[in-house]
Amino acid sequence: MSTMRFQALKELLSRSPRAVQIPSNKVTDYYGDLVFNTDSMREYLSKDAFKVVMDANKKGGSIDRKMASAVAAGMKAWAIEHNVTHYTHWFQPLTDGTAEKHDGFIDYGDGGHIIENFSGNLLVQQEPDASSFPSGGIRQTFEARGYTAWDVSSPAFIVGTTLCIPTVFISYTGEALDYKTPLLKALAAVDEAAVGVCQYFDKNVTKVHTNLGWEQEYFLVDEALYKARPDLSLTGRTLMGHSSSKDQQLDDHYFGSIPERVTNFMIELELECHKLGIPVKTRHNEVAPSQFELAPIYEEANLANDHNQLLMDVMKKVARYHKLRVLLHEKPFAGINGSGKHNNWSLGTDTGVVLLAPGKNPKGNIQFLCFVVNTLMAVYKNQDLLRASILTASNSHRLGANEAPPSIISVFLGDDVSRMLDRIVEEVGDKRMTPEEKTALKLGIGRIPEIILDNTDRNRTSPFAFTGNRFEFRAVGSSSNNAAAMTALSAAVAVQLKEFKVAVDFLIEEGIKKDEAIFQVMKKMIIESKPIRFNGDGYSDEWVVEAKKRGLTNINCVPESISKYLDPESKKSLIESGIMSEKELQARVEVEMEKFTKKIQIESRVLGDLAINHIVPVAVDYQTKLIQNVQGIKDLFDKDEFEQMTGARKDLIRRISGHISAIKAKVHEMIVARKECNKIDDVDELAYAYDKNVCHYLDEIRYHIDKLELVVDNEMWPLPKYRELLFNN
Repeated sequence: MSTMRFQALKELLSRSPRAVQIPSNKVTDYYGDLVFNTDSMREYLSKDAFKVVMDANKKGGSIDRKMASAVAAGMKAWAIEHNVTHYTHWFQPLTDGTAEKHDGFIDYGDGGHIIENFSGNLLVQQEPDASSFPSGGIRQTFEARGYTAWDVSSPAFIVGTTLCIPTVFISYTGEALDYKTPLLKALAAVDEAAVGVCQYFDKNVTKVHTNLGWEQEYFLVDEALYKARPDLSLTGRTLMGHSSSKDQQLDDHYFGSIPERVTNFMIELELECHKLGIPVKTRHNEVAPSQFELAPIYEEANLANDHNQLLMDVMKKVARYHKLRVLLHEKPFAGINGSGKHNNWSLGTDTGVVLLAPGKNPKGNIQFLCFVVNTLMAVYKNQDLLRASILTASNSHRLGANEAPPSIISVFLGDDVSRMLDRIVEEVGDKRMTPEEKTALKLGIGRIPEIILDNTDRNRTSPFAFTGNRFEFRAVGSSSNNAAAMTALSAAVAVQLKEFKVAVDFLIEEGIKKDEAIFQVMKKMIIESKPIRFNGDGYSDEWVVEAKKRGLTNINCVPESISKYLDPESKKSLIESGIMSEKELQARVEVEMEKFTKKIQIESRVLGDLAINHIVPVAVDYQTKLIQNVQGIKDLFDKDEFEQMTGARKDLIRRISGHISAIKAKVHEMIVARKECNKIDDVDELAYAYDKNVCHYLDEIRYHIDKLELVVDNEMWPLPKYRELLFNN
């Protein structure tokens, strides 16, 4: 057995569960202990400072420097009581991770004495070096300055001995260099547009907030086995590996008994999350072996996204305590379920109404249908934008199979809601409705709460499914920043709601009653958006044909999908609504193209190295043993016996030789193709070249390696196999 694999398995056998100490059986005793939340602010801030922060939270806006200094003083006092020595502006650059630079509270006071200092200026804004973060050409490498600015709506928290302050991240010239800035703008746009529509039904509505409930899927593997797989360590996924004889065929892992070691990890993870105010609630085994899911209670979308980004960091840290590694890649193992981050999205008013939940009377249900139809229309018009927000190099491996939705964007509504929309089309005339028609329609709409039960079901093959009081955007990848998808969706819905209001107001000005005007505009939208509605099997070949007939796009090429950010409809949603500038959008496309190219480049290099330096030498050694065995038999037996005894062995030698030759040839071709691609200067053209000329070698080389894994002596195979990676928790 190879030394690396043998040592990994030996270390695995020595594992024992890590004991976890829970401070109290009541989560409420320690929930939010490490968050500068409302209770902490009320204790450590003056009444004036507390009111200013609360008002900024509810109404938006900034806090002046004088009041910021008062907030900073209270925040510092609270943090020091929790043994904090440093602070950082915590932000989300375009790297799919988070970033932080820690500074100590230490400073010189009057007379040169050392003091702890944290001023309002340090709280509100800092200037981290922005030179090495992706910018898409917004600034040159030598232009290092960037700004982080405090996001008042997301509370500060403590990690270790550091006070973390959630911030936006912008360039010296003011362009956004992060995920949070456009998300905040998109959420504000939805708020404004949705309030205008809500006031058709309730004049008391003054604010609409976007809610997000993410479901985080992930894999856990033993740390020793992880370290023995360079492909996992460097790319997040296995670039080779034959499927295990048993994987998820029996569905016996799904919702099964959680292994003790994993349970201990989950307990400690939940403990750390609850201290940080992350309201994680659900945990369970997922479909694939060694796959699990964690989900929180719904929160306001910006805070929910911050919590998900923080969670991914906490997961990795806690996993190491248990000698485990978290895999957040969308498809770490071929042939079994990948991992998503299902985004459950809804809208709610400051009067307590969930806009995507049926009401208790016809008026409430008209409002419900109004927001459902506008969402439908937004998705229909912006299907390419929504796909661009989720289709990445890693997520492309997951989409289209094993309970992951396909790349064709469609909306599942369920039969009853679909019938209600069809009824509106049938009963609402192009001219004014008679009183009888209005009464009949309102009576039918009034029955929605009675018949909505089946709409809580989920279509696992639908990228965007209605589930009773929300839509579930299932296509979002497990490693991604939710803000990309939530920005795209929010922008699309905001623009659509504004267009809807303009159309309704026009009819009202023409003398048509409000309810009838709403119905007439909805009817047109229902008819126009009908192609996006699909309640069937998204995996079927028939759906691919049908979707094409409906005019829906089916884009699997990642660079092509990314380029759709720059289509007119996408620009209308993102630029005309003020969420991004033309320069910012162009920059994001360039960043995404670069990320795609670099990820494929890294995978190509890792696979080439493993193939030539790990797999081929072992296969040659095993082939040599077989040859020596055949030669020994030849020396001992006559020709007829020799041929009879060694025929199968010689065939095996030929097969191994064929796979070795194919691997060496394909790796050489891949390197040549990569070098040719690297001569291209244009970022977009380079991404397309890598997609066309390099990507296919990853599968072709893998095919031959996986065939060798089946025939090479198990004692010699250099890397942990799927059965070891997936069944050792």
